[in-house]
Amino acid sequence: MPGLIFVTLCYVALCAASPVGTCRKCKGWGAKIRVGRFTGQLKRGRECRRCHGYGARFRVGRRIYNSLSRLHHDGTR
Repeated sequence: MPGLIFVTLCYVALCAASPVGTCRKCKGWGAKIRVGRFTGQLKRGRECRRCHGYGARFRVGRRIYNSLSRLHHDGTR
């Protein structure tokens, strides 16, 4: 039980310090990377559908925090 609390607190600290992580689909490139047909060099393909070309996404904990704070803000208006 103390280990689970420790891991949870570390994840909360990570989400507070760095709310944005790299996209797992494109690995932070923002697009699908492909190899050129004739040159063999890396080329940028279509933009990533998950991150919309930014290469970064909000972490799950940060998304939960944002939705709860938005709910609180809308409820106290």
